[in-house]
Amino acid sequence: DKFYTPSWTTGDFGAKPIVLVLGQYSVGKTTFIAHLLGKTYPGSHISPEPTTDKFVAIMKGDKERTIPGNAAVMHEEKPFQTLKTYGSHLLNRFECVEVPEAELLEELIIIDSPGVLSGEKQRV
Repeated sequence: DKFYTPSWTTGDFGAKPIVLVLGQYSVGKTTFIAHLLGKTYPGSHISPEPTTDKFVAIMKGDKERTIPGNAAVMHEEKPFQTLKTYGSHLLNRFECVEVPEAELLEELIIIDSPGVLSGEKQRV
């Protein structure tokens, strides 16, 4: 009955804008992100078949590393703490990737997403 928004965290106040890349399966979302970054990110796979099976937050870091979702939401300096409220089902399908030497990531965070079905495929 009441509208509730979790309190802002330290990570929320210092967060960069977040851009979600969303689209159908195998339309080039990961390829588009690789083009923007000038390189692929750790764990990315580009092929004709659907390959991204998680939501991947790609952000600036000192070194290349992948942080599982349940660990990423525990980092106070990252803007993902409120995702804890959605439970392990979401956190198992979320990870954070840190990438050094990607100029664009100094200004924003990009989220690569699994593909979604088109309307025609959902009716079949």
